[in-house]
Amino acid sequence: MNLSNFFELRFDSAGHCRALGQVLAALSRPLLRLLQRSLPQACFLCAAPSGNALLCGECTTALPRIGSACPLCGLPFESAVPCGACLARAPPFAASVAAWTYAFPADQLLQAFKYGSALALAEPLAAELCAALRRRPDARAEAIVALPLSPARQRQRGFNQAHEIARRVAVSLELPMIRGLARVRDSPPQATLAWTARAHNVRHAFVGASSLRGRRIAIVDDVMTTGATLAAAAEAARRAGASAVEAWVVARTLPPDERDMRND
Repeated sequence: MNLSNFFELRFDSAGHCRALGQVLAALSRPLLRLLQRSLPQACFLCAAPSGNALLCGECTTALPRIGSACPLCGLPFESAVPCGACLARAPPFAASVAAWTYAFPADQLLQAFKYGSALALAEPLAAELCAALRRRPDARAEAIVALPLSPARQRQRGFNQAHEIARRVAVSLELPMIRGLARVRDSPPQATLAWTARAHNVRHAFVGASSLRGRRIAIVDDVMTTGATLAAAAEAARRAGASAVEAWVVARTLPPDERDMRND
């Protein structure tokens, strides 16, 4: 199984190594499809037969896909125009795209992927994000950057979940993937903090590389909650000269008041 830290150290170090990795991946896909057809799977969520897919049809249909959304923050909105919050204070993104809301059963998949090392889920997660991107003509990034982890966090987890999704999206959309950001300050996990404390927690946590200069990029991550981490990364990219920054995520967490209203 290919892990993100392997690719960062090896295939991202030179263009010919990256090309070799893409060729090997392309050669392995027919074999993988043959094995999937030969060994029918059970749905990752409900254990029902799912053929050669990780999810059965019913669970796939139940995923909380986002329809109309604010183009700047990616939150569900009644029409595809900037929401009131973004009109009052625009985020540092030219566009934000999310495939799902962070709700059942999407949250189960993302937690298993990120915290349970279920790396096989990277394929369907990336596929859902790509489907959402194809419905968004305003998503026009010319290069992809995975949101980096700190070295300590990556050693602890063993992989970078954003990188695993991003490299599959890059292949599917035929976009270059570049290493334009580095995390230079470790900080407590955002999930452990109150929403109001998250922006301060990631302030000055990222630096951008000169390779971003003049490029419209997309920063890819698994989940956007408050948007503080992606905003800090976007600001670092813009300081490094990126012409515009988009945020591409698999899922978008609803603000607490919206979650409460939907649960009533």
